[in-house]
Amino acid sequence: MDLSAYLRYFSAEDLEVMAAAGYGANMGFGSRPALIVIDVAWAFCGDKPEPVKDSVKRWPNSCGLASWSAISHIQTLLEAFRSRDWPVIYTTGSWREDRWDMGSWLWKHARSRQDHQPVVYDRDPNAIVSAVEPASRDLIILKQKPSAFFGTPLQSQLTLLNCDSLIFTGGTTSGCVRASVVDAFSANYKVAVVADGCFDRSETSHGVSLVDMSSKYADIVSAQEVLSWMNQE
Repeated sequence: MDLSAYLRYFSAEDLEVMAAAGYGANMGFGSRPALIVIDVAWAFCGDKPEPVKDSVKRWPNSCGLASWSAISHIQTLLEAFRSRDWPVIYTTGSWREDRWDMGSWLWKHARSRQDHQPVVYDRDPNAIVSAVEPASRDLIILKQKPSAFFGTPLQSQLTLLNCDSLIFTGGTTSGCVRASVVDAFSANYKVAVVADGCFDRSETSHGVSLVDMSSKYADIVSAQEVLSWMNQE
């Protein structure tokens, strides 16, 4: 994928150093990939497409329109993976009602604290958005920290599924996606990130994270590139 639109966030010297050091080589896709859908829940998307500044008034973690744009690409990938019986794995958050087990999130996110004016939701904020709801054979990993691997059974499920590679979508690009990608790389999976299937509440964070992951941890691809590769298999 052409990342030139995101290179404006980097100085000429930054790019020169990355190139000279040899970063950004292409991994390629593996032979048994799983599609990972990170936190495409109401909490991070809001209940409808609307600008992020409006959405966060009711959904503090929303990424606004960026999430709904990504959802349209995730839908095409879900259809393609399911048509081949390839693994699809979702993640979403899971907390006690009193939020005690949110731990360090409460230190960095004021609107999650019990002493803040409570946010009243008309649905479970951790439920997957209905436009991309899991099918009966898909797996759902419940997590409490950014990485899909931390404190979850994801690694053992991937072993059971004989997966050698992971294709990431979802949000946020700079947060839970990036944390999961680094852990996947550390576990020696081939890793791809679908740029137009990921989202962030900050355009700058989205772009910088894509370039950084491309440099060190993953191939950055478009949904169409994934589909084209699948059609050649």
